[in-house]
Amino acid sequence: MHSVLPQVTTSAMTRPASPSIAILALYAAGLGAAGQFSKMAVILPQLGQAYPGAGAALGFLVSLLSLVGVVLGLVAGILVARLGFRRTLIGALALGAAISLVQALLPPLSAMLALRVIEGATHLAIVVAAPTLIAQIAPDRIRPAALTLWGTFFGVAFALTALFGVPLATRYGPGPLFAAHGVWMATMALALRYLVPADTPGPRNAPRLTLRALLHRHGEIYRSPFLSAPAWGWLFYTITFVAVLAVWPPLLPPRAATLVASVAPLAAIAVSMTLGVILLRRWRAIRVVQSGFALAAVLALTLPLAPQGATPAIALFAALGLVQGASFAAIAELNQTAESRALANGALAQMGNLGNMLGTPLMLAVLGLAGVRGMTSMIAACYGAAFLVHLALDRARRRMRP
Repeated sequence: MHSVLPQVTTSAMTRPASPSIAILALYAAGLGAAGQFSKMAVILPQLGQAYPGAGAALGFLVSLLSLVGVVLGLVAGILVARLGFRRTLIGALALGAAISLVQALLPPLSAMLALRVIEGATHLAIVVAAPTLIAQIAPDRIRPAALTLWGTFFGVAFALTALFGVPLATRYGPGPLFAAHGVWMATMALALRYLVPADTPGPRNAPRLTLRALLHRHGEIYRSPFLSAPAWGWLFYTITFVAVLAVWPPLLPPRAATLVASVAPLAAIAVSMTLGVILLRRWRAIRVVQSGFALAAVLALTLPLAPQGATPAIALFAALGLVQGASFAAIAELNQTAESRALANGALAQMGNLGNMLGTPLMLAVLGLAGVRGMTSMIAACYGAAFLVHLALDRARRRMRP
């Protein structure tokens, strides 16, 4: 056991009769969680029409979820492990469904912002509990592929929302899109009641979660090279992923910009589900992640070499596909217990939200100060730093093993 936190309640699970169906349902729940971001992010113009005069405050409808994730990401991992994975997941889906249905009524902006804070907590519970359950339910032979599939949930949800949600919101306003999302979340909550086995009750004598205890627990987790490794790499991944999609296409001609915005995320998903799965059968997950970062660092430096073309950016995102799925597979590979996996997923959610929140402002600042070459050098440096961090943590794990 690699967990440094033996006092966290273990929630043992028995395998369902059909693991594949349960895994697909958990993935569908993940699409709902990602939809909590995408349902606002891709329809900001329509939200502006629904809330005229809101101005920059509309941006908080998206960023509040990231802020909640930064503050409470690891807390979510601790609480989900204590409360039970299935119980927490179903409760978060049900509450998330109710919030979306209230949002469909388009309440005043202040109420909408308050709802987004609560929704951020449900989002964290889902993205911690669902991949932990996938790792428990999946047989050993398909666990890497199942977790690689999970790693695509964000990109797939954004693509589906752009494809179906934007036309819906453009024609009828944001309300029907929020209502559809609420129905999706409620359906997943109901389905998972029957597809995922009940949690086994854990011991009742867990220590109280005081602020001091939570801060101490944060230090323990981030010092552990087993629990924290995927999260540290994910920080560098998320600093660049959304930011590059936001900042790079406007620097290209219109046709190339459209290709990058539409094809690059799909390239990452395609590589993750093909080459990534193949490599995970032969290599350790961390080695796949390192390979993705090393290749991405080289490809980032090629971005200025074709200032009119989309190919370098698409190739860069294809390389990041190796990081995307293998990072979730690494959580299960490095951590053998359900509670340690929940903590690692919480840390990854926390670092991912921090990266999403910082990435675009940082990218724009560097572009303004140092130009395109300075920005692409910074992107390459992020990937190089991620490679070196994983290398150092891998060596730390080797020293700790007998």
